[in-house]
Amino acid sequence: MNSNTVSSEAETADGGSSGANRPVSLSDEDDLDAFVADADAALVEFYTDGCGICASMEPVIGNVARGADADLAVGMVNPRDDPPLVERFDVRSVPLFVLFVDGEPVARRAEGFIPGDELTAWVDEHAA
Repeated sequence: MNSNTVSSEAETADGGSSGANRPVSLSDEDDLDAFVADADAALVEFYTDGCGICASMEPVIGNVARGADADLAVGMVNPRDDPPLVERFDVRSVPLFVLFVDGEPVARRAEGFIPGDELTAWVDEHAA
């Protein structure tokens, strides 16, 4: 399986892994564009440092990558590190989740903490 998540080749006996499906840190607009272009479906969290809800979503989106029907890449980008991203994606609050399919944004959510099963259902609905 080809994936755009940070992963380890070996999984543990209980099905977990050390680092598998952890979100990829994206540093700027160029990283983001390359990341989504390389994936059939990609979920990107726009976050800011110091945002507690943003930090609590990191393990959730890793779980969504494992649970989604689509082969899903997950990434995170801090738009304050690249201000044009704020305007391009109309970032008004964080966390903002943008789902890309074939390199194009197809859906977005900015509702604070989203439970994993709800986020997985949302991804499956829009990535189909």
